[in-house]
Amino acid sequence: MAIVAKSGVPRVLPSERAGAARWRRPVLPALGLRYLVIVLGLAFALFPVWFLVTASLRPGQTLFSTTLAGSLWPSSLTLENYRYILIQTQFPIWIRNSTYIALFSSLATLALATPAAYAYSHFRFRTRSALLTVLLALQAFPPVLALVPIYLLLQRLSLLNHGGLILAYSSGALVFSIWNMKGYFDTLPTELVDAALIDGASPTQAFLRVILPLARPVLAVTAMFGFMSGWNEFIVAQTILNRSELFTAPVGLVGMQVDRSIPWGYFAAGSLIVSVPVMLFFLLVQRNLVSGLATGGVKG
Repeated sequence: MAIVAKSGVPRVLPSERAGAARWRRPVLPALGLRYLVIVLGLAFALFPVWFLVTASLRPGQTLFSTTLAGSLWPSSLTLENYRYILIQTQFPIWIRNSTYIALFSSLATLALATPAAYAYSHFRFRTRSALLTVLLALQAFPPVLALVPIYLLLQRLSLLNHGGLILAYSSGALVFSIWNMKGYFDTLPTELVDAALIDGASPTQAFLRVILPLARPVLAVTAMFGFMSGWNEFIVAQTILNRSELFTAPVGLVGMQVDRSIPWGYFAAGSLIVSVPVMLFFLLVQRNLVSGLATGGVKG
């Protein structure tokens, strides 16, 4: 209990100071433990990246050294692996193909999923619940089950090229995108649209000028998901594309393997280069990713 002195300033008793000190003692050890856990987690996450960097700078095609020190840092450094894949292979063409496919897959996913999610969220029609249930059931099946039907369908349509790959990627990303965007649209008050309609806007104008500016977080999540589905995918691209000049970066890198010889240095250098556009794209949309995923994922 504090005692008020004659000067008007409260005076803390020694027993109270001792009690406060006892409560403060565990703070530093607990804080140090938290920092230790963070450092260990960060080291665990960054070690594969560091391993790739050292493998790409190590002469030859060895993945690691015979000694621990040599594995953590090579005795000699070289850029030969980067020079080889950028100059003596079609890797720049494969990167261009991957960028083209990923960007158009992202745009197609946005164009298809956004109006569909808005319709499911703000309109009531007879088959609405049944269609949402069908979409959710489709998400339960692994995409690889549809590989043969997709190939036969694209073959009949003469789309065994980048256009067919964009169609396959954007349609495969629709289920998650529609459900996630619907959950976000459910959080937006319908009074905003009603007010826009009263002011003379058409339903399309209300959607474009009122809803879409408010939906930037979930649009960023959908764009990121569509981009990643077109950038990292390997199985469908390897099945559909049959000419080296059409390969994406993952398919082209695997195609560099000859017989039983595995060019680990080329793989490491190519993997690091492939990861750069993904990091740049993530940095562009990172502000909206957390709110778009959290709000769209828990509402519905």
